[in-house]
Amino acid sequence: MEDKQTAMDHTLEQLVGSLKHLPGALLPILHSIQDHFGYIPDAATPIIVRELRITAADVHGVVSFYHYFRTEQPGRHVVEICRAEACQARGARELERHAKASLGIDYHQTTPGRDITLKAVYCLGNCACGPSVRVGKQIKARMTPARFDALVNELTTYKLELN
Repeated sequence: MEDKQTAMDHTLEQLVGSLKHLPGALLPILHSIQDHFGYIPDAATPIIVRELRITAADVHGVVSFYHYFRTEQPGRHVVEICRAEACQARGARELERHAKASLGIDYHQTTPGRDITLKAVYCLGNCACGPSVRVGKQIKARMTPARFDALVNELTTYKLELN
């Protein structure tokens, strides 16, 4: 466990050190950390505080203000459902209800097997083809409850390769 923590601290030191010279470095640093780990680990705060000479409250304030940042490790897949008006007009509310019920979680929660984290977003820029869902960098258009179930099945099925 200590080796894992030491490795994380080393990586955090590198990420913070490579960006601390930038004006307004806190946001680029937080983005870099989340891009690397998938979330902002607690161990990042003391390193950021020391390197940027700011308070832990400053870091917490930025992390908690922006909905983009996560302080808990997400599931293997983050499924984002668009909640913008255009998608709502095309059935996003029904899709939301179905997704929450079928996964057994609410927004910003992760399934028990840590496969899927569900997240609300407010416009994926795919308005004419809503409701839309994004998984990673891929946007899925015209999502229905049945297509959502197929997507979840695809995301939670492990493929075994036999040699």
